[in-house]
Order: sequence, then C-alpha cells, then structure tokens
Amino acid sequence: MTGFTNLRQYDRRHVRGDLIGGITVLAYLVPQVMAYSALAGIPAQVGLWVVVLALVAYFFVGTSRLLSAGPESTTALLTAATLAPFAVGDPARYASLAAILAILCGLFAFVAWLLRLGFIGDALSKPVLVGYMAGIAVIMIMSQLGKITGVDVTGDSVITDLISFAEKAGADTISWPSLTMGVSVAFLLIVLSNRFPRLPIALFVITLAAVATAVLDLERHGIKTVGPIAQGIPTPNFTGVTSSDVSMLLLPALGVFIVAYTDNLLTARMFGDRHHHRINANQELLALGTTNLVSGIAHGFPVSSSASRASLGDAAGARTQLYSLVAALGALIVLLGLGGLLASFPLPALGGLVAYAALKLVDIREFRRLFKFRHREFYLAIAATAAVLVFDILWGVLFAVGLSVLELLTRVARPHAAVLGQSPGLAGWHDITDYSDARQIPGLVVFRYDSPLFFANATDFASKCEEAIESAKPKPKWLLLNMEANVEVDITGLDALEQVRDFCERAEIQLCLVRVTKEIEAELMLHGVGDKIGREHMFPTLPTAVAAFEQEEDA
Repeated sequence: MTGFTNLRQYDRRHVRGDLIGGITVLAYLVPQVMAYSALAGIPAQVGLWVVVLALVAYFFVGTSRLLSAGPESTTALLTAATLAPFAVGDPARYASLAAILAILCGLFAFVAWLLRLGFIGDALSKPVLVGYMAGIAVIMIMSQLGKITGVDVTGDSVITDLISFAEKAGADTISWPSLTMGVSVAFLLIVLSNRFPRLPIALFVITLAAVATAVLDLERHGIKTVGPIAQGIPTPNFTGVTSSDVSMLLLPALGVFIVAYTDNLLTARMFGDRHHHRINANQELLALGTTNLVSGIAHGFPVSSSASRASLGDAAGARTQLYSLVAALGALIVLLGLGGLLASFPLPALGGLVAYAALKLVDIREFRRLFKFRHREFYLAIAATAAVLVFDILWGVLFAVGLSVLELLTRVARPHAAVLGQSPGLAGWHDITDYSDARQIPGLVVFRYDSPLFFANATDFASKCEEAIESAKPKPKWLLLNMEANVEVDITGLDALEQVRDFCERAEIQLCLVRVTKEIEAELMLHGVGDKIGREHMFPTLPTAVAAFEQEEDA
C-alpha cells in the first residue's frame, strides 16, 4: 500500500513519532540537499524545491513507510559526471540537460513499470541486502568525516576520502571543538536512545547542540553551521535543448535509472524487513518514475532515496510516510523565507547524528544469523559490503548480485537427487537414505532429481541417473523417473534425458516417466525424446506406474 492509502488506516499512536521524525529529518535534510545540489552542479534552492516535490510524490505512489525520496549522493555524482563534458561554462544549458536527464530516468522507470519488470528485484537476496546496507553505513560515516573533524576532505569515495583525510589530517588541521561535538553527539545518541527509547532523543540532542553553538558563540572556535539558505522557487526553462541532446542522454539516463532503482529497492526492503511491511517492487518503479518526472519538470536533476534520512527518521520514531510530509512542509517553509531557523545548526552535530543513524544500518545480529545458517551466505554478505565500498554503489551491487546468481547456479547445478522406496507405516515414496527401513521393489528403480533440467545440471542429471542404475541390485528392468520437481526444462536438459534413454536402451532397461506436467510433456514431444519414450510409458501417479510394472512382471 502507498503512504496515501495507509493514511486512511492511520494509527494515531504514530503521530508523535512521525512529527518528531519529520522535524529531525528536516534539520539534516536542508544542508544535505544543499550539498548534493552543489555536487550535481545545481543551485541549492532548486535541490530544496525538488526534495519537497519528491517527498510528496512518493507519499502518494511509493510503498515503503520509511523511504525518503529525493536528491541522493550517487545520482548527484552521476549527474555531474555525465553533464560536465557537454555544458562547460553554460549554467543555463547545464540545468536544462540535468532536467532532461531526470525526465529520461523517470521515463525508463515508467517503461519498466509497464513491462512489470519489478521481479528483477528478486535477484537481490537477503545476504546482498544485509551486506549492501553495511556498506552504505560505512559510506555514510565517511561522508561525514570532514564535518566532524573540520578537515577539508575532498574524496568522492570511501577510499579517496580516507586518502584525502590521511594526507590533510594533523594536529593543526583537525578542529578539536568540531571533533568533540561530533563524537559527543554520536555518543549521547547511542547511550540515551538505548536507555530512553520512547523519547525523541535525536531531536533533543541536535537542538541542544544548536543552542550551545549560538549561546557560546562556538562559530568563533571553528564550529561550522548550516549558514544562509537560498530562498525562492525556481522557474522551469528548457530553451536550447535539442533532439540530439536527448539522444545523447539516453544511455547515461539508463545507467542512472539502474542505480536509482537498486538503491531505492534495497533501502526500502531493509526497512520493510525491520518493521514488517511489504514492498511492492513493481510499484516502486512507478514511484521512481514519478519522483524523477516531477524533479525534471521542476528543473532539477535525477533523484533516488536517502538511506541516511530514512535512518534518521526511523531512529527518531517515524513509522509512516507522514514524517516525509512533515519534512517536506518544513523544507517548503525554508524555501518561502524562514531558512534562518535552521541556519545556526552546527554541521559537526549533524555529522554525529548521521554517523549514529549509519551505525543502526549495520545489522550485526543478521550477520551472525547468516554465519550460523550457512557460511556461504555470510561470505556473500561480506562480499557485498566490500564490493559497495571498493566499486561504489552500482558496480558493487551488480558484483554482489552476480555472486548471488553464481551461488544459486552452483546449488542448482548439483541439486539433491534420490532413489525412492517405501517405508513401513509411512505413506508415499521417500529417499531411501532418509529411511533405513525403506523397501525397493526388485527390478524397479524410482529416481527423483530435485531441480529443473537445464544446461547447468544436464551432465549431473545424466550421471546420477546412470549411477542409480549401476548401483541397483538386482539389475533393474525399469528406471522410473519421478519428474514432479522437473517443472522447467531446456533443450540441453532434454538432450541429457535422451542420453539417459539411450543408456537404458543399450542396457535393456525400460525408461518410464511419472508425474509429467502437460507443459513438460509437450516439450518432450517437441524435442523428440518424448516420442522415443512413448506416451504409454508416461504415468500420472506413482501407484499407477508401480501397478503397470508389477502387471508386466506377472505377465
């Protein structure tokens, strides 16, 4: 359900948390969006206007209760990297191209929504999600390093941030008052939030830091504040944009769309898992398309979502998208002339607040659960974290998804396979290795291969069928393949079935099939192996197949 739909069934117990969460996010949102706007090469007031529209649009279309739509660092960086070569020295053309890039990104999302491609998000497994969010947490903390320490960190990734900080940090360059405030805020939030979970600790701490900065005139001691905020609403203008410009931006817009959707879905799923609400992956495509379209129309730039803003809202007690409306209203007030209310907020305190929120994204308990359940899934989560940090978000996620798919192929390439028998007092046919008293009918081998038959396991399937025949005592007269688990086949898998049929024919063993679906039967016939086996050797149930074998034995 969307935020608007949920509002009809709104639980009034969430009002306090949503209001406090919205105000807390607002205090962070304004300087964050201003910074991302500068990163994208767009005026700060445009970024603020864009975040107002994006938050409201997502409220009506999105399905996450905590996702915070709007400007985000990765899409801002991609915007700058894409447009810099095409609009050097022409701010008006640059702004128009950024708006077109956002509109194209939105159109790609709309097309994906119409084609119902949200299922692609299913490739993002739980280990990838856990690892991704841990990587995002590290990126969030590193992005605040300059604010907390006062050092001019100029990197654009975790590694370059560390290098820049290492080169510039020193006793004379670190602002010790800033460091003290940033660390103190993070420490107080960690301690007090655990002790008083029902109180709006985040808002209290950040307000206390702002009051202390103003009363003690801490700016004089090196504490930087948000500062003056540009006001007014931008006027859209697309003059000078040609069809060749649009064609030039198609491929970059596709890349931005992939990054934005991946980021949205992973973040939304993380909070959905934490608070037990469902995310509609296909509806999220529509939400992404809508937010980017309104951003483009407002002369903005491509948008996604901010994990840090969502984390702050969550930490402050927000539980529905009403908190986004509160933050949007606050940002609108800033745009219309009341920016002075936030101008004195100290940046080191905001940095400490973000660091605290980032720590909450690292799910140590889930890492432990993955390790306890299966080491491979734990290592996949670690790989996802490392990939996001080393290769940045898009390539890191693609790398982690690739590992996830490889791990899946490894499992389906060597699935469970069983010779089946009957156990006294237990209905049905079962794996003889699970039941030591299972009885097989002499001369009949019932074999089940627990996977679709396709190129990755075709050779393994044929080998295990032949092993089941060769290990049977006495020599079997029938090989009865239970195909209930073989719900999908490709031509390589059916070629392997033909190999098994040929092996049986040479060994004077009758190959029979049981529980073949009509769809698979049609594909068997189309391939040709079905005609060679014969429809008379395909049975609907195991009892009818066993009865046919026994009747043949008695004849």
